[in-house]
Amino acid sequence: MQIHSECITVLTLFPLKSVTESFAKVIHGLKVGHLTDHVIQRSKRMILDTLGVGFLGTSTEVFHKANAYSKIYSSNVSSTVWGQPTLRLPPTYAAFVNGVAIHSMDFDDTWHPATHPSGAVLPVLLALSEALPPSPKFSGLDLLLAFNVGIEVQGRLMNFSKDANDIPKRFHPPSVVGTLGSAAAASKMLGLSMTNCQKALAIAVSHAGAPMANAATQTKPLHMGNAARHGIEAVFLAMLGLQGNKQVLDTQTGFGAFYTNYSPKVLPNLDSYTWLLDQQDVAFKCFPAHLATHWVADAAASVRKHLVTDRAMFPTEHIERIVLRIPDVRYVNRPFPDSEHEARHSFQYVACAMLLDGGVTVSSFHKDQINRPQVRELLGKVELEHPQDNLPNFNTLYCELSVTLKDGATFTERSDTFYGHWRKPLSQKDLEAKFRANASRMLSCDAVERLIKIVDNLEGLEDCSVLTSLLKGPSPSEMISQSI
Repeated sequence: MQIHSECITVLTLFPLKSVTESFAKVIHGLKVGHLTDHVIQRSKRMILDTLGVGFLGTSTEVFHKANAYSKIYSSNVSSTVWGQPTLRLPPTYAAFVNGVAIHSMDFDDTWHPATHPSGAVLPVLLALSEALPPSPKFSGLDLLLAFNVGIEVQGRLMNFSKDANDIPKRFHPPSVVGTLGSAAAASKMLGLSMTNCQKALAIAVSHAGAPMANAATQTKPLHMGNAARHGIEAVFLAMLGLQGNKQVLDTQTGFGAFYTNYSPKVLPNLDSYTWLLDQQDVAFKCFPAHLATHWVADAAASVRKHLVTDRAMFPTEHIERIVLRIPDVRYVNRPFPDSEHEARHSFQYVACAMLLDGGVTVSSFHKDQINRPQVRELLGKVELEHPQDNLPNFNTLYCELSVTLKDGATFTERSDTFYGHWRKPLSQKDLEAKFRANASRMLSCDAVERLIKIVDNLEGLEDCSVLTSLLKGPSPSEMISQSI
């Protein structure tokens, strides 16, 4: 009894550190010196790609709706809406609409376990960097550190659940882990104390979550914008002293409410800290659609080589059936998509578009392309099969595609890894080409090239205002001058 009593006394005097406290310690304590060359290079690629898809996304209908809504807010402190030279918003809402733009075409980076890590974090940091006093300056290394803290927190949270390894069924991950990543990045950037970092995480958990039922609709991009906005709001409220549960990441009724098998662990000590991005790269998409459709496009491109004669595709009436052997992912099973958002989440449509056109691009998801008679005819011939070994996991899934002609000939190809996946990453040349194609719709050629150069040398940038000044796009007079 005496030994037991002494053990209780020791535990009382030296309580075990909570998971939530360890997150706060990491957010507060990580320094520029903890960044590795590998992490810096990977995160710079993520930043460049995210800026590009964000600029492209400002052309979408959902962006314009979110933008119009956000104009009702005003503030003496304002930040840039990317590609909109005449519009500025309070940093919270600038982060919101820029986050919506990033995910408006489902063109942003994807990680494993499954989420889109950058879109909830980068708009927050760029919006806040403009809202901060000009002194002290916010450097490129400051940006890289805060960005990677936001990415790291998302990865650590997803690694606490086996469920997170699979393509989600119940909720959209960026709306959950992205919200906490946003809060973590903003906490780091604004220099919050460890206590306030812990408060911000607790508040952010109550802002998190969005159901998968809104996938393939205009509402899905709002998940990313809300993650960015809610993270900032959580930090501002923490700075005002708002209290939350200090054990929010430890409990099944806290962050564990999102997962059925949540098993959190205390994070490593700072003196031996390793970054998840060092171990697991992200995927960059070559066309704007759900990541799982990229395996389908890759397999369809290989099959198409058997069907092309004299550079022309076999007439669609010669095709008897098309079979896709893919994982069972319900919200990407859309036999006859009616909108661009449904088409981006349709195994069937991406397969038919690739077979017909030999490529899938931004314009492939325009309404007139989706409704082509040839496309609708082919869609009616597509069948799905779900082999038991083909699990809904971005690290292991494959696609096998078979086309059977009316004369009985069958051609089958399989894709285990598409170009752009972390096992087969985009070259820097192709990543920059993607950025040019996306950003040049809103920026001048000079601004595009300057942004590529700035991001490539981000660790040497002394003042991030050099970067943010390029995000607004050309003024109306400059646009007239360019057109002349």
